[in-house]
Amino acid sequence: MNEAVARMLARYEYRRLEDYTRALREILQEMALLGLWRSRFFEKAAFYGGTALRIFHGLDRFSEDLDFSLLEPDPGFVLSRYTSSLEREIRAFGFDVTVTEKVKQAAGPVRSAFLKADTMRQLLTVQVGPDLVRELPRGQAIRIRLEVDTDPPPGFSTEARYLLHPIPFTVRTYVLPDLFAGKMHALLCRQWKTRVKGRDWYDFVWYAANHPELDLPHLEQRMRQSGHWKEQAPMTKTDLDRLLVAAIDRLDVDRARKEVEPFILNPEALTVWSRDFFLDVAGRIRIQP
Repeated sequence: MNEAVARMLARYEYRRLEDYTRALREILQEMALLGLWRSRFFEKAAFYGGTALRIFHGLDRFSEDLDFSLLEPDPGFVLSRYTSSLEREIRAFGFDVTVTEKVKQAAGPVRSAFLKADTMRQLLTVQVGPDLVRELPRGQAIRIRLEVDTDPPPGFSTEARYLLHPIPFTVRTYVLPDLFAGKMHALLCRQWKTRVKGRDWYDFVWYAANHPELDLPHLEQRMRQSGHWKEQAPMTKTDLDRLLVAAIDRLDVDRARKEVEPFILNPEALTVWSRDFFLDVAGRIRIQP
């Protein structure tokens, strides 16, 4: 096994096969970031979303995808210029992966690619015992989606953050108040009629408990771009409170709880969830000066 990979694996505790597969996914995510850094991707783009929050700020839930935003709109952006470097980087550490760009039928601002690896083969690569690996369904694959927003709304700030594994390197990320604005936009504006994304609400609670400052002007720009804020006047904290109360009133708390349970280690943290709980949490949000 590669020495750097061994050091990365040593950061985790293992009780079940699922613990190994989650650790493997996160190691592949960090190696993907390294490959993007080597290709100078972060001169054009910034990392945001749940995985950015977990890797750089300690969010205590698992996250599957890698989400990025260009620093400036660029409708001609070509993701494949960077994914080949990403694939070579991960293969250099002994993992057999492929990265395939998704071809969309309809034009849109989001560019997508999928990193795919056979779970059983990669676990054997990191020397997980064959008896344990046999518990996996044959053909099970790790899939990590990479998405790049090529038409980002304005008004966000970024910063350089550092990872030390598998080698020291730099990742450009959104600052926390703008990460929170992106999460709030998702929470308020997702267009799913029947599905509830409990991960949005879990992250909402995490922000309120740990980093409650939100960049309201950036949230407004995101909502204007998506058509969810059409008022001429700027959005105020009173407007945000009203929108949050309406979203909480619509929330199916039981569905939200069930959706997020597979992504957290301590489901007891969800026991307190209720509309009254989320209303209390909403009152703790602060607007960035």
